[in-house]
Amino acid sequence: MRGPYYLLVLLLIFSCSKTEKRSPFTTVEIETIFEDSLSIRAIEIMGNSLAFAASNGVFGTVELSNGKIRSNVEKYHTSIPEFRAVAHNATDFFMLSVASPALLYKTGEDDKMDLVYMEEGEGVFYDAMAFWNNREGIAIGDSVDGCLSIIITRDGGHHWTKHSCTELPVGLEGEGAFAASNTNIAIVGEKTWVATTSSRIYFSPDKGKTWEIQKTPIIKDEPTQGIYSLDFYDENIGIAIGGDFTKPDSNISNKAITTDSGKTWSLIADGKEPDYKSCVQFVPNSGGKEIVALGFTGISYSKDMGTTWNELSDEPFYTIRFQNDSVAYAAGKNRITKLSFR
Repeated sequence: MRGPYYLLVLLLIFSCSKTEKRSPFTTVEIETIFEDSLSIRAIEIMGNSLAFAASNGVFGTVELSNGKIRSNVEKYHTSIPEFRAVAHNATDFFMLSVASPALLYKTGEDDKMDLVYMEEGEGVFYDAMAFWNNREGIAIGDSVDGCLSIIITRDGGHHWTKHSCTELPVGLEGEGAFAASNTNIAIVGEKTWVATTSSRIYFSPDKGKTWEIQKTPIIKDEPTQGIYSLDFYDENIGIAIGGDFTKPDSNISNKAITTDSGKTWSLIADGKEPDYKSCVQFVPNSGGKEIVALGFTGISYSKDMGTTWNELSDEPFYTIRFQNDSVAYAAGKNRITKLSFR
């Protein structure tokens, strides 16, 4: 009787290991969960909450279970900061304003925000922020004094230190980053990729201790052209997208993919949809094959690593974050929405 018994066990193991395969997306349902007269370019899923920071000094959270909204306004003396970068670790939420003075806040006591870093001066303009782990985080900004602005924390965000230009590759004239969606930084483990307006990528294999340059073929002839967003599915598969927001219908040399950790980048769907986009994200649990890109030109989707794309909606957004492999949250002008992909 041993033969039939082992055959039954093998059949049970095989049947339990099979998972139902999800079909590619063909539609997206859009549900508004927050509305205000704001430009919202920075959102972050934090457990059961969606945190955001926006123009007019406004920041807050939306409880994803019941839709409850909490919001506040952060002022600095008489000025009202504009926030376009947010991040979080296990204990705190962080938000970073653009322009001078650049103001970086973390959650403090009594529901107040503590100012933990400030930078003033000509050319100061910060664009994105992310964390490697609970202790170490990074924020990046436009070039000042000949190199990209990079600040790093190693103590949970209490203190931030700016890299000197001697620690970084030489910047190109006018090189910076687009503060369009808080997706100029991609992190996988200790590896970090930072996309710039010059269509270059600053790569660090060791959580920002050392840096080197990766080149991409994305268009960069004008100041309004370059990489607006990038994402990595794992340490090998990554995508970069952008173009020119002043020529949003153009789709020449505006998207590229890598399968070797960024050592080489190849154009995809060149001269085809999608056109200009400000944010790109891999769909979770898709093996790096499924990608969603959006901007004020609408929402586009690829099921084959960017070779072909379908437009799912023409509704405008700035940024997107996935909660799972079929639900995401997107923000844009005056609203935050829940996106249900089918």
